[in-house]
Amino acid sequence: MSENVRVLLVDDHPLVRAGIRRVLESHAGLTIVGEAPNGLEALRLIEETRPDVVVLDLAMPELDGLELLQRLRDRSDSLRILVLTMHAQREYIRRAIQAGADGYLLKESAVQELLVAIESVLGGKPYYSPAVAAELARAAADPREWEAPPRPGLTGREREVLSGIARGLSTKEIAAELDISGRTVETHRANLMRKLELKSIALLTQYAMRVGMLDAGSRGAGEPGSQGGANAKG
Repeated sequence: MSENVRVLLVDDHPLVRAGIRRVLESHAGLTIVGEAPNGLEALRLIEETRPDVVVLDLAMPELDGLELLQRLRDRSDSLRILVLTMHAQREYIRRAIQAGADGYLLKESAVQELLVAIESVLGGKPYYSPAVAAELARAAADPREWEAPPRPGLTGREREVLSGIARGLSTKEIAAELDISGRTVETHRANLMRKLELKSIALLTQYAMRVGMLDAGSRGAGEPGSQGGANAKG
């Protein structure tokens, strides 16, 4: 994990925040730059502290986590947002990912999983708790849940980059595989999001599965439905 990663905690329960802070502060590379008990305070602190990662609950007063997610993603594609919640229902997962969450963890997860999740999203790979990853795999197989949008005209290179993202490759790995620069990969990724009207790499992966670019059996160890629960972001 990179040194001096700045983390903001957003949860309306002080004891939960204290527990998360204790876990994260035990890691030398992480700094807690603030805590917010609601979404409105989180917006203020994000502007003030400029975190790299936001660890976010969904059920909060004044401005809930889903609305906050939407606002944050509309403002920035670079901020990493990890949902940490007790809600394991498909509808919560679907709405959070569609709003742009980079990862989705359950509060029952092991302590070490939160550290792994932060490292994963910082490296460009969304992360899901195993139970969440399994729910995503079931949802991907059910066209009534997340219907695939019409496939617009993607270039050959864009399809190659999308395939790499869906297979769990990082930006550097896609660049090496295609013999292009990381910046070029990021440009193609931004074009894919614009053309497909999708706000996160997690949704790009789901899209690739739904249109047949990646079947459930071809996913690697770092993708939805895997034991580790992490998924790719290039």
